[in-house]
Amino acid sequence: MALPLRIALDATPLSVPVGGVRRYTVELARALARRYPNDSYYLVSDQRFELPAEAANLHGCGGPVSRMHRRWWTVGLARELRRLSVDVFHGTDFAVPYLPLRPAVMTIHDLSPWRVETADSAGSRVKRRTPFLLATGLMTMAITPSEAVRREVIDRFRIAPDRVAAIPLAASELFRPAAPAPHERPYFLCVGASNPRKNLTVVRQAWEELRNEANVGLVVAGEDGPVEDAALPPLYSGALALLYPSLYEGFGLPVLEAMQCGTMVIASKDPALTEVAGGAAVQVDARDVRGWAAAMRAALSDEWRAAWRERGLARAAEFSWERTAILTREVYDEACRLF
Repeated sequence: MALPLRIALDATPLSVPVGGVRRYTVELARALARRYPNDSYYLVSDQRFELPAEAANLHGCGGPVSRMHRRWWTVGLARELRRLSVDVFHGTDFAVPYLPLRPAVMTIHDLSPWRVETADSAGSRVKRRTPFLLATGLMTMAITPSEAVRREVIDRFRIAPDRVAAIPLAASELFRPAAPAPHERPYFLCVGASNPRKNLTVVRQAWEELRNEANVGLVVAGEDGPVEDAALPPLYSGALALLYPSLYEGFGLPVLEAMQCGTMVIASKDPALTEVAGGAAVQVDARDVRGWAAAMRAALSDEWRAAWRERGLARAAEFSWERTAILTREVYDEACRLF
């Protein structure tokens, strides 16, 4: 049995209302606290955030630091970790402390900041900072959400393979078959911000072709702003299929969310999506408009959708946040051993 630990997780992703990294941080913290009641977990940040209060051993330590310790990653965080007597720090979003005072685990969600076709201004700080943290050995262990990203991290940053663990995510328990959201006609669903990496132009073109043959709509959730998690299960449950044509992903949570809601998935052949889907999704080359139109046309068949629905439900059942927590806790132990 693992000895109890005092573990700090970077809670900065919780300072924003929505987002994949926020969801990862919340679900992981909750699952860890439930699975390991003898540990103490601290969500720490120099930003204000809402604590996902669920367990007595999960604590929030957030808010602006004093002027003396405003340099959070060098001074303020080190002071906070000493105050809390933390054994391990987990950087949930591409960062670890700049001072090697204790074992540090870093989650690297994907390599989009370093890819020409997916880089954007939002990832510029990560692109500058993360390679420095890796090259200087400030990271004891790294976590990636898929084996595809793990291989990329090892190859790009020349990190020893035994220092990088692929730990899959899971869909929240919130995502279950639900009463469909009311719509005037059958629809296909896309979920996520409208940015070049999500490749929505391809499915729009495929839909334009298909709607000449059938009265079907295309709903893009999140295109004009964040969508609350509670609004998504009815959208998933009512859709003919989730369309996920992304050019690049580190994991692709909407794929599992849709499957868990009993919705068939049509996704691109991105390596991480292929890994997550595990044969339970129809996959099409990301830029093949005719291929997307053909898959969408086939999804109009009730019988065909039902078969993929069952495959998806079975595949989604293989993932859980408890399993994610167990594998992550093993990484904390390994980081302590290596430090």
